Amino acid sequence: MKKFLVSVVVIWMTGGVYAAEFSDLAVKVADLKAMAAISKGYVAGNGPSAGVPTQPVEWVTINGGKFTMGTDSGEKGFENAKPIHEVAIKTFDMSKTAVTVEQYAECVIKGGCTEPGTGYYCNWGVAGQQLHPINCVDWDQASKYAKFKGGRLPSESEWEYAATSGGKNQKYPWGNDEPTCDKAVMNEGGSGCGTNSTMPVCSKPAGNTAQGLCDMAGNVWQWVQDKYQDSYKVAPTDGSAVEAKGSYRVMRGGSFHNNFVGYLRADYRNYIFPGYRYGTLGFRLAR
Repeated sequence: MKKFLVSVVVIWMTGGVYAAEFSDLAVKVADLKAMAAISKGYVAGNGPSAGVPTQPVEWVTINGGKFTMGTDSGEKGFENAKPIHEVAIKTFDMSKTAVTVEQYAECVIKGGCTEPGTGYYCNWGVAGQQLHPINCVDWDQASKYAKFKGGRLPSESEWEYAATSGGKNQKYPWGNDEPTCDKAVMNEGGSGCGTNSTMPVCSKPAGNTAQGLCDMAGNVWQWVQDKYQDSYKVAPTDGSAVEAKGSYRVMRGGSFHNNFVGYLRADYRNYIFPGYRYGTLGFRLAR
């Protein structure tokens, strides 16, 4: 096969120019597509090579068991976390971290996912944010990525079980001590512990669960599978997700922007329209 020099210039959205040279006629179409996809969401030097993340999804096994879900507290904001009820959770795997920008980019580059939103607090396309949690993705985007990785979104009960270190009687992933920036990416001294941003996943290992899950409180809220109901009156007791009628999906965990520590509690429930994309909202995987 004859060889000749082909020069390709990719003009990045940010205005930068990247030149690539291929010395073989058999330039892979997939490589060109990957380069084009990266150019849509990344600035030069910030994208994984052909969609290979430097830190792939890491799975943690969460051994099953029974736990008491919800709260009987009379505190304001927890009215929808009642009645308390026992749930039997089967053993499952959960991703150690929230899905990162570079992990999500793999799916975009390979054609399995659409691009996240950009702009206010969004991490897509921001230099140096590839190890931050992906945010500004709606529920469908999160679900499609989960399927791309051979997983799914966790059920709400699985999420709470994992966030309490396997169903322990505690408020937070680390125990009952109130949240601080030593343990969570939160609004203390300003959003994101004064950074006005998310932080790279696993930046606060002191706040990990006993099983090693990172950022189950703070950094970004996390989509779960369930449709929101305003109480646990019809909640399943087998660890499955609620798929009853409803216009909202549940999100859990709190974010870098929250200064009310109650949002970071493992039993706090929040909800939102599934089509919304916010800089404070991301997701993690289960399987």
